[in-house]
Amino acid sequence: MTRFLDILFSLFGLIVLSPLFLVLYVLIRMESKGGGFYSQERVGRNGVPFRLYKFRSMRVGSDRKGLITVGERDNRITRTGLFIRKYKLDELPQLWNVLTGDMSLVGPRPEVEKYTRLYTPEQKRVLSVRPGITDWASIEYIDENRILGEAADPDKAYIEQIMPDKIALNMRYINHHTVGEYFRIIFATFFNIGK
Repeated sequence: MTRFLDILFSLFGLIVLSPLFLVLYVLIRMESKGGGFYSQERVGRNGVPFRLYKFRSMRVGSDRKGLITVGERDNRITRTGLFIRKYKLDELPQLWNVLTGDMSLVGPRPEVEKYTRLYTPEQKRVLSVRPGITDWASIEYIDENRILGEAADPDKAYIEQIMPDKIALNMRYINHHTVGEYFRIIFATFFNIGK
């Protein structure tokens, strides 16, 4: 049932939001050189890698300087990038990932392999479901960039504090994977955007 909802909502979103996609794409291209979209390999369901798409919020080549972003004090992020990150608009191209089946609207956020290699056997359960655009962990850690920005060692803080907490929250959805929970997470996400 959730796969049917994913297809329905992602297709509807891509059509209805296409004018916004165009505006954001132009704004990103006007501010800094490079394409308007960014893709990165992430680990999906059953450990299968896929290309995740976003609107580009950082200068081209920024990911070579580290995978962790630290909010407003990260000088790799453009002005437009700060805005689209605050309102989660950079995530909109993932509706395509949802439509093609690599992702769901709701599910554990997909990680890069660097971090999934650190998972314990129990934590690897998050790879048993389709990754999502939003989940309880995304809502709980809506200010993740601020937390990492205040950390002396952002990568260490992510690995030792944030990642285990997020995986524990992911389990809440994995253990209670219902249509009702699907909609609760979607509504909670909209309620918390921009906070």
